[in-house]
Parts: sequence; structure tokens; C-alpha cells
Amino acid sequence: MLNTLLFAVLPYVAVVLFLLVSIHRYRKEPFTFSSLSSQFLESRQLFWGSVPFHIGLVLLFFGHLIGFLFPSQVTMWNGVPVRLFILEASGLIAGLLTLVGLVGLIVRRLGSARLRINTSSTDIGVYLVLMVQIVTGLWIALGYRWGSAWYTHTAVPYLWSVARFAPEIERVVELPLVARIHIVGAWTFVGLFSFTRLVHLLVAPVPYLWRPVQLVIWNRERRHRRPGN
Repeated sequence: MLNTLLFAVLPYVAVVLFLLVSIHRYRKEPFTFSSLSSQFLESRQLFWGSVPFHIGLVLLFFGHLIGFLFPSQVTMWNGVPVRLFILEASGLIAGLLTLVGLVGLIVRRLGSARLRINTSSTDIGVYLVLMVQIVTGLWIALGYRWGSAWYTHTAVPYLWSVARFAPEIERVVELPLVARIHIVGAWTFVGLFSFTRLVHLLVAPVPYLWRPVQLVIWNRERRHRRPGN
């Protein structure tokens, strides 16, 4: 029953939440589709956290996506040991980049009183889920070698079965515990994603090309006062 809930029910709940909340926020609250950046407070600290985090996260996403869409081609690529090593090393580097960036963002947020005030419970939740995902992913990469090879033979068929609305959970329930935690964490992240600041990853800054000009007025004391004031 637990396996059914985690690997057959949770995926659909997560995807429905992802779609409905993303569409609602984009249509009804378009200006929340941003990271609510505070880089004007700490540009240097934000750079060393945000840049490696985003680069690593995007690389990991597309790495998993390519394996999902083209499993046969990935299997053929991995048939040559050198190419398998390159792919594994690239995934490990991307995971380490994401970890370094996430730790930097967490340290930055904890070290600023102004940022702590603006940190919601959802932010804390997504930080925890991301940390679990990165740590378990690195654990798999280092403890269960050649993950890109067996990923295409276990997780990918399971994911396609979910897409066909006929989940074949037997493909993943026998995986090592850390791999199962990684899969459950992935679905949890999908469900939480649209409630967080990370939704800005869904849209390119194209709308800025036609968005009306906005006038920003700062409230500050005038430097030159009129006589008598």
C-alpha cells in the first residue's frame, strides 16, 4: 500500500499541483513569477550561490530529460567505457555545483536578518527537499556506480509507465533505499515547485520586450530644501 501511494499516486498528485498552480500564478499573479531577488543587498554572495546552483540544476534536469526521452541512444553512448565515464563525471560535477550553490544560498539567507524575515515555510520546505535530492543523487553516483546505465533500464521504463497511466511500480520498489528516496523526493519537488520562487525557471525574460515601462520612485529626503522649510 505504501509503495502504491509513493510510486503510483504521488506522481499524479504532484503533476496536477504543478500544472494547476503554475497556470494560476502565471495568469492571476504574473509578477510572482520571479525569484523575488534581493541581489541589491548582497550581489557577491548571491552570485556565488545562485550561479552554480542554477547551472548545476539546469544540467541535472536536462541530463535526466535526455535519458528519459532517448534511453536507447544513451545506452548506445554508454557502450563505450570512455563515454560512460565522461557522462558519469559530468553528472557528478553538475551535482556538486548544485550542492555548492544551494549551501551558499542557505548560508546567505541565514546570515541576513532581512532575508530571514522574507523566508517562508515553503522556502524552507523546498530547501530541505532539494538538499535531500542532491545528497541522495550524489550518494547514488558515488555508491552505486554507472547510474546513467541502469537509470535507462529501471527509472525510465517506470516513468514512461506513469505517463501511460499504468504505473509499473515493480520496476522501482526493489531499488536500493537511497534510490527510492531520490524518486519520492523528485515527485515531492515537482509538487512543491509551483509554490516556490523557482517558478521563474519556467519562463524566459521575453515578456520584458513588450511589458509597459515602469516608473520606480524612491522615497528619500530631498537634498535641497526650499528656504523656510
